[in-house]
Amino acid sequence: MNTLKTTFLMGLLTVLLVFFGAVLGGKGGMTMAFLLAAGMNFFSYWFSDKIVLRMYGATEIEESDNPRFYGMVRSLADRAGLPMPKVYVIEDDSPNAFATGRNPEHAAVAATTGIMRILNDEELAGVMAHELGHVKNRDILVSTIAATFAGAITYLANMAQWAAMFGGGRHDDDEGGGGGLFGMIFMAILAPIAAMLIQMAISRSREYGADAAGAQISGNPMSLASALQKLEMGSQRIPMEANAATAHMFIVNPLTGGGLMSLFSTHPPIPERVARLQEMSRTHAY
Repeated sequence: MNTLKTTFLMGLLTVLLVFFGAVLGGKGGMTMAFLLAAGMNFFSYWFSDKIVLRMYGATEIEESDNPRFYGMVRSLADRAGLPMPKVYVIEDDSPNAFATGRNPEHAAVAATTGIMRILNDEELAGVMAHELGHVKNRDILVSTIAATFAGAITYLANMAQWAAMFGGGRHDDDEGGGGGLFGMIFMAILAPIAAMLIQMAISRSREYGADAAGAQISGNPMSLASALQKLEMGSQRIPMEANAATAHMFIVNPLTGGGLMSLFSTHPPIPERVARLQEMSRTHAY
C-alpha cells in the first residue's frame, strides 16, 4: 500500500509540474517542467530525507556526543529488530521529533533539544519508539515524499504569482505563457489543495499505527501517553517555526492556531491517542 502511495504522489507531482509548465510557458514550458519533474522524482526518492533534515538544521550525532539519547535509540532499535538508524538533534526549544528515510536500512530519527529537556527517560523512550514504529511500519518514505511534494506545490504557487504579476496580462501564441488569470486562480486555490492532498496521502491511522508499534517496542504504552500530553502543552507554549509541508512528519503537530493552518492538521487529537494507549495498557494489547 505504501509503495502505491509513493508511486501516486510522484506521478501526481509530475502531472502537476507539466501542467504548470504548459500554463506558464506553453509547449516549451511543458518540456522543461517534465525534465524538472523527472529530476525532482529522482531526488525526492533518494535525497528527500536529507532535504528535510537540512531544512531544520538537524545535526547528526554519535554516541559520544549524547550517550543518553543515542544509546536509547540503539536499544530500542535492537528491541524492534531494526537496523540502527542515523540519529540527529535539532537545536530548537519546541519539543518534537520525527523519523525520515526511504526504508529501514536508510532511516534517520531526529529530536529537538526541547523534547529532551521536558521528558524523562521513559517518556523520551516512548517517543523514539513511536518514531521507530514509523520505520518498522515502512511509512517514512510516504511521509517524506509527501513533504517534498507539498513543498513543490508551494514553489509552483510562487512561480504562478510572479507570472501573474509580470507576464500575466499578455496572451502569446501557442508557444507562449498562459496569462495572469491562471496565475491568480492558482494562487487562490493552490494552498488548500496542497493541504488536502497531504491529508489524502497521509492518513491519521498512520499515527495510531506508530503509537501502537511504539508501545510494543518500548513495552510501556503509558510512557508514550504521558509524553504526548507533555508535548501537546509544550508545543503550544513554544511553537515551532515549521514548514507546513512537513508538519505531518512530527509526532505532534508543530503548527498552532486555526484558519488556514488547521487544514494541515494531519494528526489525530492527542486525547484520542492517549485514550487508545491507556486502553492498550489496561488490556496488555501490545
